[in-house]
Amino acid sequence: MATSGGIDSMVLVHLLHQLKYDFAVAHCNFQLRGEESDGDEAFVTSFCKERQIEVFVQKFDTAKFAEDYKLSIQLAARKLRYGWFYELIDKEHFDYILTAHHLDDSLETFLINLSRGTGLDGLTGIPNQNERIIRPLLSFSRLDIEHYAKANAVQWREDSSNASDKYLRNKLRHDVVPVLKELHPNLLASFENTLEHLKQAQSLVEDASKLVYKIVVKEEKHLLKFQLKELLKLPNYKAYLFQWLKNYGFTAWDDIYNLVEAQSGKQIYSEHYCLLKDRDCLILSLKEEATATDIYLIDKNVSQVNIPLKFEFCNVGDISESNSNSIFVDEEKLLFPLVLRRWQEGDFFYPAGMLGKKKVSKYFKDEKLSLIEKSNQWLLCSDNQIIWIVGMRQDERFKATSNTIKILKITIQ
Repeated sequence: MATSGGIDSMVLVHLLHQLKYDFAVAHCNFQLRGEESDGDEAFVTSFCKERQIEVFVQKFDTAKFAEDYKLSIQLAARKLRYGWFYELIDKEHFDYILTAHHLDDSLETFLINLSRGTGLDGLTGIPNQNERIIRPLLSFSRLDIEHYAKANAVQWREDSSNASDKYLRNKLRHDVVPVLKELHPNLLASFENTLEHLKQAQSLVEDASKLVYKIVVKEEKHLLKFQLKELLKLPNYKAYLFQWLKNYGFTAWDDIYNLVEAQSGKQIYSEHYCLLKDRDCLILSLKEEATATDIYLIDKNVSQVNIPLKFEFCNVGDISESNSNSIFVDEEKLLFPLVLRRWQEGDFFYPAGMLGKKKVSKYFKDEKLSLIEKSNQWLLCSDNQIIWIVGMRQDERFKATSNTIKILKITIQ
């Protein structure tokens, strides 16, 4: 379990030890309070050794990490802490991470999220379990924990930074929550009831979201397409969009809602994703940028290529009907190595079954490809002449015929 040496985590350690659970202690030394940080480490280590509890300790240069990644100290410590915890449970084959968050922590989190603006997720407090993280003390108040510690002579260390109002959480803890408790002596009990109502409302929202998702959203390859015609039938379509997109890192919600009425081609980005308005739909995809490295050479006589797409090449004795996954070409017309690349403005080809040439951009327009689909499209070329718009249309110039001597079948999987 995660143990800082403070009263909350030491009470949880005491409980687990008294109940004879099989557990180990993990302590982070963030090296932010000099000798005090080292004192916490020594205290936790000594406490565990006296009781034959396995203990793991990790030192972090938190200030440097925060500076390098332009993070607040609190966020840097959180990333370092949980990153190490997950590494530890995988390496040592533990089942869960236990933390000593309690009801007052959940109230403070609620107030922080409320002050910053949030959806239902931010108003449901700290979850009892989140993946492999379990918080057994969430139903107990800070006062309950203090009473237990005193009644059972539990030792702990005071963190001097908890007395500072430098951080928002501490300011709420010292200045806001006491006033609320004074005004409402049963604040925590009322807050628990509110959390339960909010969680029930959240469950209803999630159920409705899943039902409507099947009507509005189409999953195609690596894309999600939100059909605007169906979306706009919903009186609260913004709420559905928020529910579906909140886990993709977007924050500019007004821009996303305005995207519904925007011109085709407008895009909004999160750190890893792109949301594109394309005619009658919104398209969500991974954010990718074509680079000079998106050029791959394919030598003669290879039977299979796996990067970036999986191709198979084989000589065959006759021609069957081509489809979107395979074509038949005249090998004697090819100049090796073949080139696999992204399409470029100015590219043209001779579509199989048609007379004359056509710009690839015009072909894409006729096929109603979105900007994302265009940017992800690959071309297989011979001496910069297009053999195949991969998965879509073959070029007439390289097409095998009944007179072809060496027929090469190219298949994409």
